[in-house]
Amino acid sequence: MKRMIALGFEGSANKIGVGVVTLDGTILSNPRHTYITPPGQGFLPRETAHHHLEHVLPLVKEALETAQISLKDVDCLCYTKGPGMGAPLQVSAVVVRVLSQLWKIPIVGVNHCVAHIEMGRVVTGAEDPVVLYVSGGNTQVIAYSEGKYRIFGETIDIAIGNCLDRFARVLMLSNDPSPGYNIEQLAKKGEKFIDLPYVVKGMDVSFSGILSYIEAEAEQKLKNNECTPADLCYSLQETLFAMLVEITERAMAHCDKKDVLIVGGVGCNERLQGMMRVMCGERGGKLFATDDRYCIDNGAMIAYTGLLAYAHGSTTPLEKSTFTQRFRTDEVWAVWRDEHESEIKST
Repeated sequence: MKRMIALGFEGSANKIGVGVVTLDGTILSNPRHTYITPPGQGFLPRETAHHHLEHVLPLVKEALETAQISLKDVDCLCYTKGPGMGAPLQVSAVVVRVLSQLWKIPIVGVNHCVAHIEMGRVVTGAEDPVVLYVSGGNTQVIAYSEGKYRIFGETIDIAIGNCLDRFARVLMLSNDPSPGYNIEQLAKKGEKFIDLPYVVKGMDVSFSGILSYIEAEAEQKLKNNECTPADLCYSLQETLFAMLVEITERAMAHCDKKDVLIVGGVGCNERLQGMMRVMCGERGGKLFATDDRYCIDNGAMIAYTGLLAYAHGSTTPLEKSTFTQRFRTDEVWAVWRDEHESEIKST
């Protein structure tokens, strides 16, 4: 039998990625390119979209050549339908619409959040964990139930990645390779813990007030030499991650699950993984996490999730291959979950 192959496009934020994946989760290629701005600056939608337009076609060529496949081998074209930033999302949507008509290949629109989960599951082997999804634009605690990925807790304002990125701008840290990574490295040198607000509201968290507080503290304490930038990064990480561990553990107790899967760009953070691993161990469970190859936005996760849907009869008509900045994780019917897992276990 011919193996099923998908070509996936991810461009919801500052990374444009193109991946080639087979239905069994084999990643044949996964190139990407990141739009990096000067220290102290974030990335704006228009400039990010221009970056994606510049790099998307070379990435398609690289992905096909690395995978050693031709167009006739591709069964479907998958793209990020949302959520994300409007202008960057538009690039992938337009490219896929054009290529679909040129190559006569069907389209599958993919939820970015669900794609992170499915990529994490296939790479780590996690079967049915509680998922902590942490990135620049999202913070959610998720578990699968009755055909959908249900959200049990989330941020009520800004995402944790956005909180870390904005504080990195205050300290004028480099955006290369990412502001969150540079905060993590600086936090390892911190020695003094500074008390910060701790805002957990049931199963939800709030980060905007903590960010405002530490921004004011940074200006005053650094001016008076009361602490170092490393101390501030260390204190911010410890506080935010403790909040995430708390709501994740609460979801585990509610869902009666022992394992945790961390996905999303912030999920690469070794300190967050370490704290979560201790909590899981105390509950007799296991932590599943990946490195920056898969936890950071990439085309392979879109290709794989789209291919799962395509293999179960789901496609996106050309006239509906649009994009949206708001696309909830729990809006997607995971039609592949139960049947696909039964097939895997029987082989």
